[in-house]
Amino acid sequence: MKDIRIGVIGGTRGMGKWFAAFLKDQGYVVHVSGRNSGLTMGEMAARCQVVVVSVPIGVTAGIIAQVGPLMGEESLLMDLTSLKSEPVRAMLKFSRSEVIGCHPLFGPQVPSLTGQNVIICPARGNRWLPWLRDLLTGGGARITEAGPEKHDEIMSIVQGLNHFNTIMMGLALSWTSAPLAQLDGFTTPFFDAKVGMVRKIFSENPRLYTEIICNNPDLARIIEIYRQVLEEIKPHIVHGDAEELTAILAQAAHRLWPPGD
Repeated sequence: MKDIRIGVIGGTRGMGKWFAAFLKDQGYVVHVSGRNSGLTMGEMAARCQVVVVSVPIGVTAGIIAQVGPLMGEESLLMDLTSLKSEPVRAMLKFSRSEVIGCHPLFGPQVPSLTGQNVIICPARGNRWLPWLRDLLTGGGARITEAGPEKHDEIMSIVQGLNHFNTIMMGLALSWTSAPLAQLDGFTTPFFDAKVGMVRKIFSENPRLYTEIICNNPDLARIIEIYRQVLEEIKPHIVHGDAEELTAILAQAAHRLWPPGD
């Protein structure tokens, strides 16, 4: 199937650019479009058997609503966004084509697919699914298949809790009386690594991370858990009760890593 043509909407930057380059390396003809460049959606739908949507989460459904009705039943429409429920619903609603949600669990800085995790959410049709599986596994990826809702539930922990915690640290740091410049000479490698993550989220592309948090319906549950945890441990910290806090951590460790696992 190397003679198929693939279009990547949002293929001029980020994961769209990475995926377009990967497809070209595999020998496929790839057309990319950006906000003000490349083929129109009509041209892409007419020329390409596969169309991949790789745009910011907040505009993904709108782009799908434009390109979906232009695609035929024998084609494949897929996306690369970090959340899956809304994009998959939109692809099913606005197109007649086969539909697969896809979430590469890495950033565009990685050199190859080798060893990387990719989630796929098959939603309609079976013709293109073997092709996508072979494409990804052939590049060395580890594939997990899941429903869109299950994907988002798990991502509320893997991405949502992770990014929320980093954002909380950055905001708390900004409220302290000591600017980061004053901490030079006092920091540890672990602290520097965490501040590096804060800087990445706050300075490089904050909208990406806030959309991951704000658009995941399962984050409300995660934030409530976060609040309950703070309420539980705060009294022990305030009163200097290290023994009780140690016991809480031990109980948590037992739940996270049960003996014998």
